[in-house]
Amino acid sequence: MHDNIDFLRLAADRYSVRKFAEKPVEQEKLDKVLEAGHLAPTAVNYQPQRILVMNDEEALTKLQKCTRYHFNAPAALLVSYNKNECWKRAYDGKISGEIDASIVTTHMMLEAAAIGLGTTWVMYFDPGILRKEFSIPDELEPVALLILGYPADDAKPSAKHTEFRSPEEIISYNPGYHDLKK
Repeated sequence: MHDNIDFLRLAADRYSVRKFAEKPVEQEKLDKVLEAGHLAPTAVNYQPQRILVMNDEEALTKLQKCTRYHFNAPAALLVSYNKNECWKRAYDGKISGEIDASIVTTHMMLEAAAIGLGTTWVMYFDPGILRKEFSIPDELEPVALLILGYPADDAKPSAKHTEFRSPEEIISYNPGYHDLKK
């Protein structure tokens, strides 16, 4: 049923691409990335995510007004959620939208890596300019830009790509968080 994918290898090898080749992303590959976002789990399967594909010159020019972290990529995906379609936790009212949109973005990011595309998850954008440039309605809340394309031949991970905290700093077993190293 499943291909033999080494997920940990994929996760380790994937990095934030900040230099892209001047090559468009084929519709077939873009469709696979979008399908990964479509299949992503959301709270109660409400699927509040909305994905705006930016892959033509006009949209990419508008994107440059919204963030300096566009890296001149040939495509970008804006992942938002519909505030009126999120699951809401009954006892405190927390909505799932930002979490759902993040899961969707992660699925698309990893599918892109699996098919040879590079991505950078960008949260540094001006939502007001984004709303104006792309006529985003009030009920949609932008969460992430997934900058997308083929890595340039000389693209490389940042120096911090392989720096990780020790497992003892981030993982705790029973009885709780008080056991974590400071």
